[in-house]
Amino acid sequence: MKYFRRDCYFHAAFIALAVSQIFSVATWAADYEPKPNDPYFVKFNPRQAPAPGPLLLKEGDRLAIIGDSITEQKMYSRIIETYLTVCVPELKITARQFGWGGETAEGFLRRMTNDCLRFNPTIATLCYGMNDHRYRPFDVANADWYVARYSTVMSNLLAANCRVVLGSPGCVGKVPPWTHYSPYTLDELNINLCALRDLDIGLANSGGARFADVFWPMFKAGHEGQKNYGTNYMLSGQDGVHPGWAGHLVMAYAFLRAMGLDGDIGTLTVDLGAQTATATSGHTVESFSNNQLTVVSAKYPFCAGGVTNSDNSLRSGATLVPFFEELSRFKLIVRRAPAAQYQVIWGNTTNVYTSAQLASGVNLAADFVDNPFCEPFRKVDEAVKAKQDYETYQIKQVFHSKEAQTNMVTAVEKTEGERAPLAAAIAAAMVPVRHTITILPLAESSR
Repeated sequence: MKYFRRDCYFHAAFIALAVSQIFSVATWAADYEPKPNDPYFVKFNPRQAPAPGPLLLKEGDRLAIIGDSITEQKMYSRIIETYLTVCVPELKITARQFGWGGETAEGFLRRMTNDCLRFNPTIATLCYGMNDHRYRPFDVANADWYVARYSTVMSNLLAANCRVVLGSPGCVGKVPPWTHYSPYTLDELNINLCALRDLDIGLANSGGARFADVFWPMFKAGHEGQKNYGTNYMLSGQDGVHPGWAGHLVMAYAFLRAMGLDGDIGTLTVDLGAQTATATSGHTVESFSNNQLTVVSAKYPFCAGGVTNSDNSLRSGATLVPFFEELSRFKLIVRRAPAAQYQVIWGNTTNVYTSAQLASGVNLAADFVDNPFCEPFRKVDEAVKAKQDYETYQIKQVFHSKEAQTNMVTAVEKTEGERAPLAAAIAAAMVPVRHTITILPLAESSR
């Protein structure tokens, strides 16, 4: 096997030449991703990822979330399932996660019929490449091995009438300890992962799948996080590979955007001159008087709490990618507001806006970390966690047990019976939220 190392390895032309041995040159667009003006990115020239496209999801979809130990962490998978449950409840999506630690695309190939296809998924997210890159520099033979197996996973899902969102691997934040601190550098590992990411674009394009760019947003966000929050900030995780909540939010962002979700949670419009208020679908105005708006909402904004400077915080991850702007917009628009400034009180939080800001619309989901949706959101998320925890047990401990080998039908029936109330608990937790927004002229509120 030929590794691309040291003086030649860091030149994009060599990787492009190697990649062209796997996909024809005609497969590739000429464009590259724009790069920050920072020496840190000089060695990286990722191909431009395709635009997300229209909504891929359909009402009643059964989503399979598939991947290795990063998926088995049940963090980005949990964000995705909770998001689909609360932010787009009208789609009635159900989900299962199929994470398996240490797995490659080849490993999932061996178990996909037994573990996954029996549940007839209609859409699937895939996230492989981390273990497949073998924690070493790029080589053509290994890339060819990866492409052959990842493409077969994709083809088998498509053949089962399952739409596919093919995700790239993420990046590494340091040379992980289980490599026993090999002589390979962090750049060498990430350039290999970036090359696999470029190959994944070709796989998705040639197979008719969507592509989720996990690597490049994580790579940029990880560097930005260290600039903003210090060198101890590890978006890719303290071991360099398994992210905390901030990194998993970036991963979920990549997959949700690839699904074509537009992030429009709803808009509340208040006309202070006419003393009227309206709401878009999913929200009902119960009353508006004395500058106080009461709404009943059947869909939630995504609640990403926590501090901004921790790599184990959802809120921190949302400072590094446009999560709220693109995936969780719950807007308040206030028209004909005569005062220069207003206090907006929502739950336990008060923010101040100019009348111009309110006229153009403010994103309540982004601006109010503590809001009336947080507690109901937490209950849904905890129900999702309990179900996904059980799914790991169901697949890894039961479906691959000696008892299951003897009688798989009984193993499936028994565990599905145990999983059913956990799935029902998610639906039961998703209840309408009644909440009040008060809009006060600043001068009046200060009396």
